Amino acid sequence: MNPQEDIKFFGSIEEGLQGLESGAFTSEELTAAILAHIEVVDKDVGAFLRLDPDGALKAARVSDDRRAQGKPLGLLEGIPLSIKDQIVTRGIETTAASKILEGYCPPYDATVVARLKAAGAVILGKNNQDEFAMGSSTEHSSFQCTRNPHDFTRVPGGSSGGSAAAVAAGGGFASLGTDTGGSIRQPAAFCGVVGLKPSYGRVSRYGSIAFASSLDQVGPITRNVRDSALMLEVIGGPDPHDSTCSPVPMTPMLEGIEAGVTGMRIGLVKEAFETEGLDPLIGQSIQELAHQLEGAGAELVELSIPSLPYAVAAYYITATAEASSNLARYDGVRYGTRGGEEGQSLASMYQVTRSQGFGPEVKRRIMLGTYVLSAGYFDAYYVKAQKVRTKIATDFTKAFESCDVLCLPTSPIDPFGLNEKTSDPLQMYLADIYTIACNLAGLCGINVPLFLAERSLPIGFQLLGKHMDESTLLRAARAAEKLGGGYRVPEPIMEQGSKGRSHD
Repeated sequence: MNPQEDIKFFGSIEEGLQGLESGAFTSEELTAAILAHIEVVDKDVGAFLRLDPDGALKAARVSDDRRAQGKPLGLLEGIPLSIKDQIVTRGIETTAASKILEGYCPPYDATVVARLKAAGAVILGKNNQDEFAMGSSTEHSSFQCTRNPHDFTRVPGGSSGGSAAAVAAGGGFASLGTDTGGSIRQPAAFCGVVGLKPSYGRVSRYGSIAFASSLDQVGPITRNVRDSALMLEVIGGPDPHDSTCSPVPMTPMLEGIEAGVTGMRIGLVKEAFETEGLDPLIGQSIQELAHQLEGAGAELVELSIPSLPYAVAAYYITATAEASSNLARYDGVRYGTRGGEEGQSLASMYQVTRSQGFGPEVKRRIMLGTYVLSAGYFDAYYVKAQKVRTKIATDFTKAFESCDVLCLPTSPIDPFGLNEKTSDPLQMYLADIYTIACNLAGLCGINVPLFLAERSLPIGFQLLGKHMDESTLLRAARAAEKLGGGYRVPEPIMEQGSKGRSHD
């Protein structure tokens, strides 16, 4: 594979911008090459639910014209990327991977999509995901299964598994995902890419189909930390369409990102490394990279977050309760494709619509959420979960008094096999044990990929930062990335790409 192909398919956003600026290729050429690459590799990966080649090539030509005419250029001018199907896109079908929204073509763009377009980005298409973002493996899509680019027999993680797999496999320079309990960071860990979950309120949720409104956050998946900083700079900031979006202005995220960790205090969360079910090699590798950061000038602080073991229970009560409320609108009258026959009763139409439209995992979570909100159980479950959530947030606030960022694994296990955990939802839920507390507390978090010489599968190194302090988080993550080696092109994708191009 020559250097030019590396930039086209597996390079960073900054490398892509340099190639466009130098005239090595046009945005139209770049977009066409990536679309052709997707046609080859996505037969095995299944990262895309739908492509928009006509729209992408048209946007690329418009970008090339702006560049040729010397007009002002955006931060992502001419860069092809993709969008999780949870986020609405004008004129491109958006289903949240659910049959109940099949055929829905939004008349507007989500704020984050509008900001990407304003920055000159080219939208390739929509990525597969777990239905309504409910899952940790992207096996709960109503339309197709996505596979891990590093091993086609394993899952890519979820719910933004299609986004992470696309970026890892060369299907665009970046993607937007959503993170309700780790749905950006966990698939990024499984696929060996960078996944940034911004602080709650940093990025507008307008146009992101709601799962759990107090937890959802839109964020970028990229191949390196600098690209995530650039993406956040484009999509973040106040939005009058979203009342939960912070009025704090967006600041340049790349400033100071190369400053290193000298003088920075990094907290090692004791409970994270004592969890039953943590793969010893993962735990050891995370601590070794933390000690390398110490060697680079950081101070390691061992600390405790006593409420961390209770995060899973608090999350799955809170998230399912909010899902039950948010998804009540999909009834075949106000929202969603109507099921059943003409002349049936209203109650029958509701039942048929929701039974046919929702998949098993979404139904399970709606029922759990309805149960915990029901009379007689509200105080015992939902109210108690909110108290635990407050305790978790308090514990994190205390922890950040003695450190600048926290360090822990992203996932306790390797990417698991296809269909390995679908029959045991609890085991699937426990895979999120290290990511969900970040959402409960409204913090920012990032996954940095770590590869070991003796294995082909990536490990997720996770850092958590204070609310609205992404600049410090990104600075620490960039230092960790340099020490850990960062993104690596998946071997199966290199093989598939070579086969596809040999026939050109």
